[in-house]
Amino acid sequence: MPSPKRDHLVETAAALFDRDGFHATGIDTILAEAGVAKMTLYNHFRSKDDLIVAAVERNGERYVAWLRDRIDALAEEPADRLLAVFDALEEWFAGEAFNGCLFLKAAAEFGAVSHPVHAAAAAQKRAVFDLLLETAQAARLKEPRGVAQQMLLLHEGAIAVAHEFGAPIAARQARRAAAVLIEEAA
Repeated sequence: MPSPKRDHLVETAAALFDRDGFHATGIDTILAEAGVAKMTLYNHFRSKDDLIVAAVERNGERYVAWLRDRIDALAEEPADRLLAVFDALEEWFAGEAFNGCLFLKAAAEFGAVSHPVHAAAAAQKRAVFDLLLETAQAARLKEPRGVAQQMLLLHEGAIAVAHEFGAPIAARQARRAAAVLIEEAA
């Protein structure tokens, strides 16, 4: 059940997980940073994993809403909206807050596909795919599902390269590849 304390705990935990990793961030660190008692944590979550799932889900919803908003602000034409995905990524990569992808980190640290944290990270990626598919369908591209799958690969690859190599130019390079893909599918 949502509450201000629960929300604050989730936000604090998400920031720490993003900065330090999931396994490396202990409950005591989260509680100290959030300024809440252990009882508050366990009133809202059965375990640390449940808190992680909540943080991943919250950030997943926030990311997809942000991406949709940026696409809306950057382009009107459906094909241009697909390219705007990478313009949005370039903005994100250039910001001081860019620290890689929380969802890729979650999937890596909780490698079993059946683990609830991994499943929450995968759900976020499916939501990005759904946004790409919706946009590809609006652009009336041939095989919009295949285009959306390839766009997701470019999206994920750009994030990984930008983070691993400190190379925000990855967004522009992915945008160029996406332009070729869109042209071929038009």
